Amino acid sequence: MRYKQIIRSLLVLTMFIVSFGYVYGQIDNTYVKSNPNAPEISFTKILHNFGSVQKNADASIDFVFKNSGKSPLVLKAVTPSCDCTTPEWSKDPIMPGKTGKIKVVYDTKEMGVFNKTITVTSNAVTNKIELTIQGEVYEK
Repeated sequence: MRYKQIIRSLLVLTMFIVSFGYVYGQIDNTYVKSNPNAPEISFTKILHNFGSVQKNADASIDFVFKNSGKSPLVLKAVTPSCDCTTPEWSKDPIMPGKTGKIKVVYDTKEMGVFNKTITVTSNAVTNKIELTIQGEVYEK
């Protein structure tokens, strides 16, 4: 009998946590999307192909973006899909009409074809954007 109570309690707790997460996510997105003064992020490009890159060579790119919204843009997180990719960006807010950049460096120590993503999370209307780098590392 005690076993059924524990299972029932865990089920109710799990449902509460999932419901809370869903509602919180909806509230957060609704506010940003309904705010006419929200910042907006727009990149000049979201895909960069390095082509063929020699092993241990420099493989870096600056992804340039603009705050085309009406309030300061803050990049909350810039997350690469693997440890072989390192992003660098300013933690300062980007004012309306101004530009910023995210420098992405790919470690070319492993040979072969690569296709990596970098997820940019911000306070913009479009609050998640994926940048992509690709290419092939060869040995001379």
